[in-house]
Amino acid sequence: MKQLYKQNRIKWLLVLFTVMAFASCKVERLSPAAESTKDISGDWTVISATRNGTDLMSLVDFSQFKLSFKDGKYALINKLPFLVSKDGTYSFDDPQYPFKISFTATGNPAVATAFTYPIVNGIRQLTLTFSPGCPGNTYVYTFKKAN
Repeated sequence: MKQLYKQNRIKWLLVLFTVMAFASCKVERLSPAAESTKDISGDWTVISATRNGTDLMSLVDFSQFKLSFKDGKYALINKLPFLVSKDGTYSFDDPQYPFKISFTATGNPAVATAFTYPIVNGIRQLTLTFSPGCPGNTYVYTFKKAN
């Protein structure tokens, strides 16, 4: 009889500990912080340019070329070969989490390209990857905000 009582007591203790373990676990629902809309307003200068992995900075003077964004419009200053050749409007595929940016030059259809907006060494950068004309050539322009 004592043996049976001892076994029942152990079973009840195990049940009690199991119930306490489940009761002590709370499911905490975390909602991610809202990401702000990407604001690229201002003038951007090229800090890196490649074509098919080859550095173009030593071959082309990018020092005067700027890409200016303001109020949903863009302007090319001191034009160089780029995805579009005229000023126009721009838009993101998603304002909070953009992966693509579309340029719509005045009088032309929209052209979309890959878009990243990282902070590198404390400096916000804008990287565009595109293939104007020949799909065999891939250009990567990395910009930083002009002072």
